[in-house]
Amino acid sequence: MTDGDHRVLKFRPRTHTRPPIGRPGKLAPDLSRFEHGGESPDEYRQRMITNVAAIAFTAALTGIGIWLAMTLADLRNTQDCVLMGGRDCGHISAQTTDAIRHN
Repeated sequence: MTDGDHRVLKFRPRTHTRPPIGRPGKLAPDLSRFEHGGESPDEYRQRMITNVAAIAFTAALTGIGIWLAMTLADLRNTQDCVLMGGRDCGHISAQTTDAIRHN
């Protein structure tokens, strides 16, 4: 853009506001029909069991996601090593067994 292409737009503040939707003087419709007394112990117990199940599911899903991301990163690194012509790209565990130690 050249300097002649710039334009300044005038800001015009809003001077009127719309009233809230509903009857004048009332902010919300009557919600008393949805209210109920205190919770019964069964409702509380069921809600807590559902919350624990949801937290366990979320934790398991997060753990699986982290494991999957780490596995994919390891596979990508191994693939990069092979594609660059590197040797010894595979991982070999160095666990000793009883048969090897006794010989």
